[in-house]
Amino acid sequence: MRIEAYTQVQQLYRSQKVNRSQKTGSISHTDQVQISSLGKDFRTAKAAVASAPDIREELTAPIKAKIQDGTYSVDTGSFADKLLKKYEEMR
Repeated sequence: MRIEAYTQVQQLYRSQKVNRSQKTGSISHTDQVQISSLGKDFRTAKAAVASAPDIREELTAPIKAKIQDGTYSVDTGSFADKLLKKYEEMR
């Protein structure tokens, strides 16, 4: 074993011990979080959406009743126009 290699390894361990033993002053820092007004508005809107029902029964009940009675009809011309309009928007 070469002696100079041993001293180089020993120097590496000494430098690590010195780095570990160094301490900063007794300054303590605390983390703080501040939520902007936009973030608070977003949280309020998200809570309102979460509490709303998935299906608006006041709108779907009349359509369901017409379908069950067999009186519900779709205007095919209007439906086709709306479908083409959506298709053009998506392109």
